[in-house]
Amino acid sequence: MGAMMPRLQDKIAIVTGAGRGIGRAIALRFAAEGACVTVASRSADTVEAVCAAIRAADGRALGVTCDVADKRQIQSLVARAVQEFGAVDILVNNAQSFGTSGAPTPYPARRRVEDGLDEEWEYTLRTGLMATLWGMQAAFPVMKARGGGKIINFGSMAGQRGESATAPYNATKEAIRALTRTAAREWGRYRINVNVINPAARSNALDAFHRDHPPPPGTEDAAHIPLRRLGDPLNDIAPAALFLASTDSDYVTGMTLMVDGGLLMHA
Repeated sequence: MGAMMPRLQDKIAIVTGAGRGIGRAIALRFAAEGACVTVASRSADTVEAVCAAIRAADGRALGVTCDVADKRQIQSLVARAVQEFGAVDILVNNAQSFGTSGAPTPYPARRRVEDGLDEEWEYTLRTGLMATLWGMQAAFPVMKARGGGKIINFGSMAGQRGESATAPYNATKEAIRALTRTAAREWGRYRINVNVINPAARSNALDAFHRDHPPPPGTEDAAHIPLRRLGDPLNDIAPAALFLASTDSDYVTGMTLMVDGGLLMHA
């Protein structure tokens, strides 16, 4: 038997929040599978580092500095990908910011519902729900003209479980799941698949939170996961994104893929 064709050969992908963590892992995996990847993040340094890693492995990458809080920058991101590669086949809406526009934070503030600040709600929703919507709206006409496409959004266990003290983040991630289902229903006729990944994995936000708030022994996140470990972005989450980006998932849409080691089962 001959060598298998890369699963995303010559596909054109955009990954937001791709400078580190889960987004970086997805960008690297997509490129390794033959995709031309537009790497988007707020930090020019991380964008260039990921692009350099892709090119060093003979992959094709375009780096775009993009703040997803700004609709025009998202529209420009999609336009840049089309200008460079000719189309968009895959859109991964992974980016999410916390805090406020004037004072971003590395993880969500811990506040009860009754103490929530409008500024934090607005910024979390804008960089999560609205950024996802703006990316989808910008990619839709390109994908429709292309005859189809794959959109992968990101939800969270926090929203499904109603975690305490993170209401803006929870609401944002559950709203993204509702948006995903609606778009999947409306855009299926154009062969555009829209799905969500809910991961339980190591992330920069989680690492930062644990640095500032070390969990007591026996209460670490992995202790509550049936598989007894947090997911690895490159080896656990990126392969799930690859499935949703490839032809293997052509009959899957409007779904939330739980890549959580069984965490949702934990009471």
